[in-house]
This record gives sequence, C-alpha cells and structure tokens, in this order.
Amino acid sequence: MILTFIFLYLPIIILIIFSFNSTKSRSVWSGFTLEWYEKLFSNELILSSLYTTLAVSALAAAFSAVFGTFAAIGFFNMKRRLRTPMLTVNNIPVINADIITGVSLSLLFVFAGSIFKFNLGFGTLLIAHISFNIPYVILSVMPKLYRLDRNLIEAARDLGCTWFRGFIKVIVPEIMPGIINGLIIAFTMSIDDFVISYFTAGSRVQTLSMTIYAMTRKRVSPEINAVSTLLFATVLTLLVIINIREIRQEKHGKKTEKET
Repeated sequence: MILTFIFLYLPIIILIIFSFNSTKSRSVWSGFTLEWYEKLFSNELILSSLYTTLAVSALAAAFSAVFGTFAAIGFFNMKRRLRTPMLTVNNIPVINADIITGVSLSLLFVFAGSIFKFNLGFGTLLIAHISFNIPYVILSVMPKLYRLDRNLIEAARDLGCTWFRGFIKVIVPEIMPGIINGLIIAFTMSIDDFVISYFTAGSRVQTLSMTIYAMTRKRVSPEINAVSTLLFATVLTLLVIINIREIRQEKHGKKTEKET
C-alpha cells in the first residue's frame, strides 16, 4: 500500500515542489520563487481557459443538480421492476470510457449542427458536461430518497400543501445533502475532464486541461507546474469537502437512529 501511494503521489509532490523552483530546471532545485505563479496569472491564454473551465463547471454543476434531482425523484417513484433497469442505464455513462462518450457526443453535435446550422463551441461543451454529470447527481440523491419518510409527504398533503409546496418544504430539505454532494461531484468532474471536452469544444473554445495539453507538446514550462498545482489543490479541496460532509451525514444518521 505504501509503495502504491508513493507511485501515485510522488510525481505530484515533485511537480508541486518544482512549481516554486527559481529556474526552469526539472531536476535541480535552485531556490524558492513565486515567479511562475506571477507569470501564470499574467498569461491571457491560461486565464481565458481558466474562466471557460470555471464557467462551464459551475453552469454544468447547477443544471445537473436540477435535472439530476428531478430524474432521481422520477426513478424513485417508479415501480421496482422498471426502476432497476432504468438505474442500470443511468450507470452506463459512469462506467463508460470517456473517449467513447466524447466521440459519440461529437458525432451527435456535428450531425445536429449540419441540420440546425451551428458549430462546436461553448454551448456544445456545456451540454456535454451536463450530460455526463447528471448520472453522478442521481447516484448522490437516490440514497437520500430511500431514507425519506413517506409519512412526511402524506402529512404535508393532509395539512393542505400543494404538490409543489410539499416538494419545496418537505422533500428538498430532506434530500439537500445528496443534492449538494452531487453538485460538488459534478463541479469536480467538470474541472477534471479533458477527453470529452477535447471532442466537443471545437476550435474556438479551450478549457484549462486542453490548454495544458497543448503546452506540453512544446517544452514543458514551469507555468504548467504552477497551473497543475492550483488545479490539484482545487480538486483536492472539493474532495475533502465531500468526504467531510459524508462523514458528518453518517454520524447524524446514526445519532438520529439512536434517538428514535
């Protein structure tokens, strides 16, 4: 296990260390500097790609949270014999290879673009991210729905709540932890994605991962180390938040069970 962790994380640690190296050397430490981070934030190409990445990730996470929540509620209200195959279909994009998803979406957008006269760009990139994020939201919300007490819904209706008001006042607060977890996971997956973005963004839009890939074709600049460090720190922070939330939810669930 120790050797596995060393193999996985030692390259990342070296990358982070040399992002603060005062020279462009990738093997000799010459001193501490923040020069590469300063150059990074003055690089218009990287900043533009970062803005695109954050915009796509935030919008895709928000739309996925809404669509995924309603889809999860729809699955939950299905009969068991119909729900099981539908959930299996929902899981296919999660385990499917990214390159298959990326190529298939690219072909779909090219075909639709030839009919409706549009090109690959920010819109197709956003739709692609929403499509592969929705299953993760559904998987996050479904366990909360299984724990939902149906008596609460019936009580709300008996007290005069309409369906929509009951949904907002009763169901949403109960499943909100799952929605937030799905939102964070979707945001993380969008930031981390390269393959699907590469096939659906077209030539006019670039995400941060695509820009980094283009930069690695030439001589590797320490700016790549700096931007990779920031990207790693962002994803790591979101994963820590997700894990902390799950631990707190488990403790809260156990505490509630003991009280009842």
